[in-house]
Amino acid sequence: MVMTEASAVLAEGRISPQDLGIYLDDHIPMLARIFRFVEEQGAVPGMQLAHAGRKASTAVPWNGGAALSESEQGWRPIFAPSAIPFSSKSPTPDPLDLVGIDRVVKAFADGAKRAREAGAKIVEIHAAHGYLLHEFLSPLSNERNNNPYGGSFENRTRFLCRVVHAVRQTWPASLPLFVRISASDWVDGGWTIDDSVGLAKQLQPLGVDLIDCSSGGAVPGVAIPAAPGYQVPFAEQVRKEAGIATAAVGMITTPEQADQIIRTGQADMVFLARELLRDPYWPLRAADELRQNGPWPKQYLRAKRA
Repeated sequence: MVMTEASAVLAEGRISPQDLGIYLDDHIPMLARIFRFVEEQGAVPGMQLAHAGRKASTAVPWNGGAALSESEQGWRPIFAPSAIPFSSKSPTPDPLDLVGIDRVVKAFADGAKRAREAGAKIVEIHAAHGYLLHEFLSPLSNERNNNPYGGSFENRTRFLCRVVHAVRQTWPASLPLFVRISASDWVDGGWTIDDSVGLAKQLQPLGVDLIDCSSGGAVPGVAIPAAPGYQVPFAEQVRKEAGIATAAVGMITTPEQADQIIRTGQADMVFLARELLRDPYWPLRAADELRQNGPWPKQYLRAKRA
């Protein structure tokens, strides 16, 4: 599978002005070219549907990632469950009202429809890393009271459940639907792995096929014990306790490590991101090292070991 990451379902839901979007029909033709190419190489194209929430309107990471003013190609307003800025250097977001919530739900469904028209075979709803849907889940960013989207666990998960339901009405039943979550905020009083298990139990009956278990991102300055495979136990616990397929992500770098995660039942899939930036040929190397046959581009066959 080859997946486009964090593709915005609304213009104001982009992280940066340079982000990929799926909020206009005009986006479909070029994405269709990309997805056709992916399939021609023997891979499955997927798309991650996202809304950045209070993390919107920032510079690209290689330019520092700071909040952008409107004079710097940024935009206002940005939205969140509550009027709490992400950091002391971030603008204060507007609380998303009920009409705005309905608009975002529809935007995710419309994004899934456009992704399918472009040829995507998998969509993933991004509800992690401190973006809008995660902001509603986490008590660290959601201080809403006396309305259907704040306070209790059921209220804080309602927005994401509505998005999943709306996307499933648009996305073909025969094609997989994934949800990416931050399985833990790594902060006392924040979202926990037990919350993630409970959420997974809510999402499976709505038509979610797999939970992609990442973590963190709700608030800045958190000490995360990053180490090889440090998020794999999240995928394992959600898989065992919620009875749903999971994907493991984060500092998975070697073929042997990835193979062990699958073979021991810790997760059903392994997702790679930064390691593929370092080594775009990782899948071919993994197949070679693990003695598995796989399709090679014909231009590369001369390099394949017998």
